[in-house]
Amino acid sequence: MNRIGIIGAMEEEINILKEQMRDVTVKTIASMEFNEGKLYDKQIVVVRSGIGKVNAAVCTQVLSDLYRVEAVVNTGVAGSLRNEINIGDIVLSTDTLQHDMDATGFGYEAGVIPRMDRSVFVADESLISLAKDICETKIPEISVHTGRIVSGDQFISDSAKKEWLVGTFKGYCTEMEGAAIAQAAYLNNLPFLIIRAISDKADHSAEMSYSLFEEMAIRNTVKLLGGLIEKL
Repeated sequence: MNRIGIIGAMEEEINILKEQMRDVTVKTIASMEFNEGKLYDKQIVVVRSGIGKVNAAVCTQVLSDLYRVEAVVNTGVAGSLRNEINIGDIVLSTDTLQHDMDATGFGYEAGVIPRMDRSVFVADESLISLAKDICETKIPEISVHTGRIVSGDQFISDSAKKEWLVGTFKGYCTEMEGAAIAQAAYLNNLPFLIIRAISDKADHSAEMSYSLFEEMAIRNTVKLLGGLIEKL
C-alpha cells in the first residue's frame, strides 16, 4: 500500500502528521482540506473530515474517487464500553456498525441497514495485525484491544445507553464516524482500519473526562499512525 488516506474528525488529530509531511499539495473539496504529500516515502492524503457520519462518508468517497487511495485509516478518540478498556488505551476495529441505524419498525433488527447485503463492515486483517504489533512496540505502557467499534451521530454520556450498546451490539467503544467510513470503504472495495484512543468511559463522567484526557489519547494515536505508515 503506497497511497494511503488518513482521516481524522478533528484538526487536533491530524496536525502533527501534517507537520511531518513533505512535498505537500493542499486542495479544498467538499469544504474539506485534503493534504497530499509524502511521509516515510509513502504517498499519503491527510484530511479532517469534520464530526459525524455524513462528513466521514463524504470524505472517504473523495479519497476513493479523486485520490485513488489504496487503503483508508481513520484515527480519533472514543468512549470505552468495557470495564477492561481504560482511558488512554487503543481499540483497533475488527468490524464496525451504526448503532443509530433503526429500521425496527419494518421488522429489521437494530443496526441493520435495509436492503444492503451487510450492515457490519469488517476491517482489513493485515492492517489490524500490523497496528497491534506497532502499539505493543511503540506504546507499551498502554493496552491495545481489538473488537467492534459502534458509531452513531451521538456523544454517549449516559450509563443506560452504554449498557444498551454493549448488550445489543457487543461493542468495545463508541464514537461518531468510524462505521460510516467503513461502509464507504466497503462500497468502494477499499481496505480500512478504524483506530480509536479512549478518551472517556461513555457514561455520566464522559463530559468531564473527555476534556481532561483527549490530548493524551491523541498522542497515542499519532505514535501508532506514524509507525503504521512507515511499515506499510
